[in-house]
Amino acid sequence: MTRAQFERLVWEAVESLPKFFKERLQNVMIVIEDRPDPPDDDLLGLYHGVPLTERSVFSDQIQPDIIYIFQKNIEALAHGDADEIRRQVRITVMHEIGHYFGLDEDQLAALEDET
Repeated sequence: MTRAQFERLVWEAVESLPKFFKERLQNVMIVIEDRPDPPDDDLLGLYHGVPLTERSVFSDQIQPDIIYIFQKNIEALAHGDADEIRRQVRITVMHEIGHYFGLDEDQLAALEDET
């Protein structure tokens, strides 16, 4: 899959978020990379930032939060199947955005079971 095709899947996943979440995403970058550094074949995405639940009015939040999506790891997990890549991208994007909103791994797993 080309990077442009993969990027479209990521943006489709973001656009499919409920309005409540989309309206509250602020100062967040989504970066697509081939693989994490250092390499980790199991890592599909990564949230880097301070979750909303840990911020206060005194927080000095200037730098954007960053969500990394790792294309080659998702493609490998999906064995190149386009439908499965789309599904994994959606799950990964939702998972990392969940971290932005302060959800823990148990809460995220429960949400993923619903999708």
